[in-house]
Amino acid sequence: MNIMLFHSVYGLTPAVREAAERLRAAGHEVWTPDLFEGRTFDTVEEGMEFKEQLGKEELLKRAVLASAPYSERGLVYAGLSLGASVAQTLALGDEKAKGLLLLHGTSDIAPNATAEDLPVQLHVAEPDPFETDDWLSAWYLQMGRTGADVEVYRYPGAGHVYTDPELPDYDEEAAEATWRVALGFLDSLD
Repeated sequence: MNIMLFHSVYGLTPAVREAAERLRAAGHEVWTPDLFEGRTFDTVEEGMEFKEQLGKEELLKRAVLASAPYSERGLVYAGLSLGASVAQTLALGDEKAKGLLLLHGTSDIAPNATAEDLPVQLHVAEPDPFETDDWLSAWYLQMGRTGADVEVYRYPGAGHVYTDPELPDYDEEAAEATWRVALGFLDSLD
């Protein structure tokens, strides 16, 4: 599969590059655009501040420009936390999207969005301060209305970005389970 993997609010960190290498080792072609143009952050607060300064429009513009040269191939959009939000927005706007893999995050869904039969897989901590139960229930129902085929996996006790070994949220058992399921999902799309 051709995968466009978007980074979290921490930026294009070594953990994102490691995730891309894991996907490449499984036989996928992976691109990891740097939406922050080389900036990385040690805290969520620093990253969020930079994201706010950058603005949602500019962030999405950078993501679209990074994806456009590859979209004809049929992309699986993937992302971590903030990157999952970006991936979701792009996948719902790309009729050639082959799938959507969300790690640690979701986004608002436009009322008129359609994603007929788009395979979607979400992996999220339980509980997650950024992805509350009420939010996820509403998100799941809205995604269903788009026509997407949605699977949700919850990981009790894990922190928000639990797949990143550099962060206090890291949960090795949950991370390995996530990658095992996610790789199976990607293989099913071939």
